[in-house]
Parts: sequence; C-alpha cells; structure tokens
Amino acid sequence: MSNEKISTPSSGYLMLFVFLLLFIGGIAAIFITRSPWFGALIFFSLFILPGFVLVNPNGSRVLLLFGKYIGTIKKNGLFWVNPFYTKQKISLRARNFDSERLKVNDKLGNPIIISTILVWRVQDTHKSAFDVDNYENFVRIQTDAAVRELASKYPYDNFADEGTDEDITLRSSMSEVNEALEKELEDRLAIAGIEVLESRIGYLAYANEIASAMLRRQQATAIVAARHKIVEGAVSMVEMALAELSRKEIITLDEERKAAMVSNLMVILCSDKDASPVVNAGTLNT
Repeated sequence: MSNEKISTPSSGYLMLFVFLLLFIGGIAAIFITRSPWFGALIFFSLFILPGFVLVNPNGSRVLLLFGKYIGTIKKNGLFWVNPFYTKQKISLRARNFDSERLKVNDKLGNPIIISTILVWRVQDTHKSAFDVDNYENFVRIQTDAAVRELASKYPYDNFADEGTDEDITLRSSMSEVNEALEKELEDRLAIAGIEVLESRIGYLAYANEIASAMLRRQQATAIVAARHKIVEGAVSMVEMALAELSRKEIITLDEERKAAMVSNLMVILCSDKDASPVVNAGTLNT
C-alpha cells in the first residue's frame, strides 16, 4: 500500500513579489531614513527566501518537517512552502541502466556471460525516499540479482546428448526470457516504488573457457543435422532410380548388382566432394 501524499502548495509568484518588496523596500528605507530598524524588513525577507521551491517537468520534491513526512510536490512550477520544510529532490524521468556483464551458471551449470538493459522510473516517491537507503543503488544491485536468478532457471541452449528438452532457452526464446526478467524485476523493485518500463537481455554468450568447445559442439550438431537430411534424400533418390530402371525394364539387375549400384550411388550422393566419373569401356561383366 502506498503512503505517498500529493501536496499542492501555494504559488510562489505572490511570495516572490512580497520578498522583493520587503527586501528592496527595507534597503531603500534604511538609506532614506538612516534608521536601522528597517533592517527587520530585510531579515523577514531573507526568512521567506528558503520557502521557494522550483519543480521542473517530470520532477518532484519530497517535503519533511523535522523528520515528519508532509507530502510530495509533483506539479511543475514555482511554489512557496514553509521555510522550515526539508525539500528532497527526486526525478520522475525514465532512466536507462545497462548492467555489467556478469559471469553466471545457467540451468545446466554451464558458465555464461550475461547482461541486461533496464528502463525504469520512480513511481512512488515515499517508498523511494524512505523504504530503501539509496534507491538508485538498490536498482543496480537488485537488477544484478534478478539476472543471476533468471540465468539459473533456463539453459543456454538445447543439446540432445544431455537429455534436455526445454521449451524455453536463453538463446532462442528471447521474448519469454525478457518477459520473465521483467516480472522478476517488478517483484524486486516494488519495495522501492520503482516502475519497470522495459527490460531485456543486452548481452549473452558462453564464458571464454568453454566458448570454443561450445562453438565446435554447435557446428557438429549442425553437421549431423545436415548429414541426416542428405542421407534421407540419397536413400529416396536411390530408391527412385531402382524403381525407374525396373519399371522401364532398361536393365535387369541381380541382388549383387543392385547392392553394388546402391553402394556407388550412396557414396556419390553423400560425399562432401565431387565424384570423379569413370567410364566403363568393357561389358557389364568386366
């Protein structure tokens, strides 16, 4: 529950006129009458001066009277308040925070490097001013903690040989991961009255000690997948070739000749290099 109270003090322009009238009038009266008693006007004008408050757009001032919370001014303009008020300035503008690149372990225990980009702003000035010691430092520390928590929930990627079948991974499910990160940050920063406008993963990679090994692993996985497709296509082509030869009765092959033909075609179709043609100048049996 928010304890923030919006304060709307009186306009400062009237008091500015009173201040100038007392200050300039007091100086003029002293010079004209040569009486020091008019110095009281100058003293009173200087007493008024600390009560002026200037609030810029998307800014605020938290008002305290001897430790008691009075309210928060969020309306921009020039105002005048009790001169004994303490006025704490808190910006309500949106801010960017690019966290440091952290070395953490993912769900499978693999070391990864990860960072996040956070867009936030103060929503509740009472919580930001009094519920935490330093809300800006609080945002930095809690963001790092949320990133570590997020990385431990998901694997970097799926690998069949590890028996993982995760629907969400850090590398391929950025929308879901960013949504989970935003929810985690909202829960953590709510105590400081911070509104999370946007959060997303800014940097993601394997740690240096395993980066080269994981790259070779990904390459091997891609090669295996490509070879699988090649073998499927080659088997289909060999089957089609034998069926067409048999249907059109171009040549009659026994089982031994079929096996030799299948072997030659599979070698040619599955090879990663171009085959060198060999012309048979003899008969079928030579």
